[in-house]
Amino acid sequence: MPVVETPVTIAVGDLEVSGVYARPESPIATVVVAHGAGAGMEHPFMAGFTGALNDDGVATLRFNFPYREAGRKFPDRPPAAIATWRAAMEVASREGSAHRDSGPVWAAGKSFGGRMASMAVAEGMEAAGLIYLGYPLHPPGKPEKLRDEHLYGLSVPMLFLQGTKDTFATRDLLEGVVSRIPSAVLTWIDGGDHSFAVAGNKRSAAGIGASLAPAVVDFIRARG
Repeated sequence: MPVVETPVTIAVGDLEVSGVYARPESPIATVVVAHGAGAGMEHPFMAGFTGALNDDGVATLRFNFPYREAGRKFPDRPPAAIATWRAAMEVASREGSAHRDSGPVWAAGKSFGGRMASMAVAEGMEAAGLIYLGYPLHPPGKPEKLRDEHLYGLSVPMLFLQGTKDTFATRDLLEGVVSRIPSAVLTWIDGGDHSFAVAGNKRSAAGIGASLAPAVVDFIRARG
């Protein structure tokens, strides 16, 4: 039986953003999930990913950043995105406290959402660990513009899920970054692009998102 999703409202200063909370019975953990720059929390990839986590016994909260909530195309600046991350984690923690058995709270994000989560943790946000669904290490074609400096000060467990064809992360550069972070693990998705689509393998966006869940659940269980 599918886990029921419950709409939630997240206050971020004077603003409010939408979220969706889902909690299976006796979850092993809660994963808060942020969308990427080009699509909101309602995207099938996001829904497929969180739905599969729910099926594997993980509670989830996915949410919109303010720019997406307002219908704008350009992502929020880091201070606004980080404030939203903090607010979403607080809501997830309150939900867990209310149920008394929702487990540790992890932060996960697709591309921009994951990068903002890591910056929030670097600035003191508490999280049991970080999950990156395609970390945007550098802009496509610009490997010299690395977005890695803040990562080296993080000590929480980190899982990088990355497609081997992802133009936002040159393979040798990402492997070099991860090798310098003792708490980080890198798992390559063969043939996957930045959306984890694989040429010649027709799958729905929801199916692609769902396919990433088992690796995330295994990582969380191993550190539970």
